[in-house]
Amino acid sequence: MVSVKMECVVKKWGNSVGVILPKAVVRELQLKPKDKIDINIEQGIKAKDIFGGLSNWKINAQRMKDESREDWG
Repeated sequence: MVSVKMECVVKKWGNSVGVILPKAVVRELQLKPKDKIDINIEQGIKAKDIFGGLSNWKINAQRMKDESREDWG
């Protein structure tokens, strides 16, 4: 079993979507039309998903630093 990790962009094909395998991967895995392959799909986490809510905070960075220093003293 050969494992290849790569990032692909999903593209629209008519009413469907698909990905294009890079030529180097096809060559390395010796893939031919109608070969069956297993694909594991993982969706990455975007930074805005993690940090997007931070823009709603009513406190600025300097105030956060100052308050954290008070706790140390």
